[in-house]
Amino acid sequence: QVQLVESGGGLVQAGGSLSLSCAASGGTFSANSMGWYRQAPGNQRELVARITGGGRTYYADSVKGRFTISRDNAKNTVYLQMNSLKPEDTARYKCNTAPTILFSWGQGTQVTVSS
Repeated sequence: QVQLVESGGGLVQAGGSLSLSCAASGGTFSANSMGWYRQAPGNQRELVARITGGGRTYYADSVKGRFTISRDNAKNTVYLQMNSLKPEDTARYKCNTAPTILFSWGQGTQVTVSS
């Protein structure tokens, strides 16, 4: 069973940057399309970025041009570089396969953007 561990979140001012990581253990996801999801209290979970096994990327309109997803299959790790952060980016961020969820969810990492 693949386990996912997210890290890199924190508190940042609007306009700042954060870099998130998602490390998988107990298996490999090199063939899977992986995504970063976020959910704020009272909101539905949103897929913000996705990367295929071949490296093709897709972004939600809300983050396009500001976020960059990447992956290192040798390290079983997916990354999310977040720039020009806005208060509305505040949420708990988690990774998983995308768009179909195949793995158990990790704890996620909290991102808080102050205005």
